[in-house]
Amino acid sequence: MNLTNICKEVGIHNSKGYSILMTLKRFGLVERDPVSKTYSLGVGLAHLGRRALEGIDLKDIATPYLTELARKTGETALFGILNAEQLFVIAKQEGTHRIGVNIGLGHRFHMTAGAHGKAIVAFMSPAEQKRVLGRKKLYFYGDPSRLDMERLRSDLALCRKRGFAEDAGDLQPGVNAVSSPVFGADSAIVGCIILIGTYPIDRMKEFGPLVADTAKRVSEDLGGDMDNTFVGGLGL
Repeated sequence: MNLTNICKEVGIHNSKGYSILMTLKRFGLVERDPVSKTYSLGVGLAHLGRRALEGIDLKDIATPYLTELARKTGETALFGILNAEQLFVIAKQEGTHRIGVNIGLGHRFHMTAGAHGKAIVAFMSPAEQKRVLGRKKLYFYGDPSRLDMERLRSDLALCRKRGFAEDAGDLQPGVNAVSSPVFGADSAIVGCIILIGTYPIDRMKEFGPLVADTAKRVSEDLGGDMDNTFVGGLGL
């Protein structure tokens, strides 16, 4: 926008607006095109954004939501962050049932394992999906030898439609999980919310929307928006 339009939108005089813009420009927060004489956001904001993200404690953000999810379902709620090929559990809230699943903080899952693996890959771009699914060993259903691409295509498409993925005892018999991805400010996948336990399979459809809503709220606190993430066709 040019100076006149900016000042009109903000409701200040042009001279005052010019002074403010020059100050912002000096710190790299605003850039001015000398040809069109219009202003745009500057690269200095990227530095401020990184500093802000470094000051965010992901565990503190996720914990209240995990507590609420565990209270509503009675099951164990986890928040894992994605790092290279692993999903690291950094926050958890135990369920209220006496019989549950004991997963400690710092526990590592493979990126493609079970419900969270489907949730992560389902919301990747086609190029990223192609890269991941081209690997020799994939753990969506536990043992890589059990991989069924037709089943996986169906599961990923269903996850994109509903916002959550399921694992009905494939990783460990009797242990079920529902998972949804968490997004950061740049719409990249930061990690996943996982609800895991020995609950009946038929409760997954009830728990799934709760997990998806939890992931969406955590994403919003991180500056992400699940509704505006990549929604193109699956690159399978």
